Amino acid sequence: MNVFVLNTGRCGSVTFARACSHITNFTSGHESRISVAGAERLAFPDRHIEIDNRLAWFCGRLEQQFGDRAFYIHLQRDTDDTIASFVRRADFGIMKAYREGVLLDTEGRLFVEAVAADYVHTVETNIRHFLQGKSHVMTVQLENARTDFRRFWEWIGAEGELQLALQEFDTLHNASVV
Repeated sequence: MNVFVLNTGRCGSVTFARACSHITNFTSGHESRISVAGAERLAFPDRHIEIDNRLAWFCGRLEQQFGDRAFYIHLQRDTDDTIASFVRRADFGIMKAYREGVLLDTEGRLFVEAVAADYVHTVETNIRHFLQGKSHVMTVQLENARTDFRRFWEWIGAEGELQLALQEFDTLHNASVV
C-alpha cells in the first residue's frame, strides 16, 4: 500500500512530511522524486507516504500505476491563506512556472493575486475530481491538523511516535515571510 498526499503546496505539506517521519512502518518523503522523469517519477517503494504538490499534475499516471490500491490524502489549508502564501512567492517555484509556463504570462500582465487564486482553484479542482469515487480517500485540514493527523495515523495503521508526530504541527516549517 502507498499513500499519496495531494495538495496545492503552501498548505502545511512540509509539516505533514515532518510528522510522517515519525512513522516507523512506512517510509515517507517530501518531493522525493522531483528530479526524475518517466517511469522513475512515480517509482515509489511499497509502504511509502509521498507528500508532493506536483502529484496533482500526475493524477492520470497515479491512477494507471496504483489504481485503487493507493490511499489518498487531500491536504488542505484555508484558501485565502494559501493564496496569500503563494503571492509572497510569486517570482519562483510553482507560481513562476504556472504564470509563465501554463498561463503564458511572460510579460507579467496578470495580477499576482489572480494568478495565485487561479493556480489554487485549478489544483484543488483537479484533486477533487481525481478523488471522486475512490474508496481510500481522506481530507486533512491544516487548521485541524492535530485531530486529522491522528485519524490519518489510525486509518493507515501507522506505528511509531504519534506524540512526536503531533508536535511537528506546533512548529512552522517552510513558512512564507510576511
